[in-house]
Amino acid sequence: MSGWIAIAGIGPGDAALVTPEVSQALAEATDIVGYAPYVSRVPARAGLTLHASDNRVELERAAHALQMAASGRRVVVVSSGDPGVFAMASAVFEALEAGPAAHRELDIRVLPGITAMLAASARAGAPLGHDFCAINLSDNLKPWALIERRLRLAAEADFAMAFYNPRSKARPHGFARVLEVLRETCGEDRLILFARAVSTPEEEMRVVTLGEARPEMADMRTMVILGSSRTRLVERPGRPILYTPRSAA
Repeated sequence: MSGWIAIAGIGPGDAALVTPEVSQALAEATDIVGYAPYVSRVPARAGLTLHASDNRVELERAAHALQMAASGRRVVVVSSGDPGVFAMASAVFEALEAGPAAHRELDIRVLPGITAMLAASARAGAPLGHDFCAINLSDNLKPWALIERRLRLAAEADFAMAFYNPRSKARPHGFARVLEVLRETCGEDRLILFARAVSTPEEEMRVVTLGEARPEMADMRTMVILGSSRTRLVERPGRPILYTPRSAA
C-alpha cells in the first residue's frame, strides 16, 4: 500500500472531542509522530509505532514523518487542538518545501480538530462571538517587539483576543508584561478568562477583570481569552456566562 501522511488535530483533551475523521486515520496508521504528551494520548496497539519527541524539534519531526511516508508508511502527525493553529501543519509544509522534490508527490492531508481556543470559549459561553484574533505569546520563534506591537494594534481595534502559550517555566516574566500592555491599552475593567486544561479532569475556569488578573493565573495548559469592550458576564446559578454580542455600534 502506498504511504501517506495525515496531520491531525486530536482536540483539547477529552477523547469525545476527537473527530471521527481523525479517529479513522489513527486506526489506519502504522506510525504516530508528535510531541510526547500528545503521542501518549494515542493508545498503543499491534502494528503501530509511536515516535515521541521534544517540543522544540518540530522541523526534524516533520522531516522524519515525510521520510517515513515516502518509504510507504501510513503516518499521522498529531497536534493538540487543530494542527493548523500554532501547530504541526505549518512545520510539515515548511519541511516539505525545503525537502526532496519527490516528497511533494505524497498523499498529504490536514485533518482539523477542536482547538483549545474554541473549547475554552464554548465552556465559558461565547466570548469569541464577534470579531477576534489569536496571538501566540511565545517569543521562541518571533521577537518580543512583534508580540507587543500586535497586542497594541489588536487592542486598538477592540478585538477579543485568544492567547496561546501565555506563560512557561522558561518564560515566566513575559505574561506579566502582556498584562501591563493590556491594562495600558484596554483599562482595568475589561473581562479576561483563564481556562486551564479544558475538557480534562484538571479543568479550571476563572473570569476576572484585567485589574484583578495576575501572571501566575496562567501556565502552558491555560488558554487566556480577553474580551472586547462589549464582552458581557451574565450571572446565573452555577457558572456565569461570558459572551460577546454579535453586533458592534
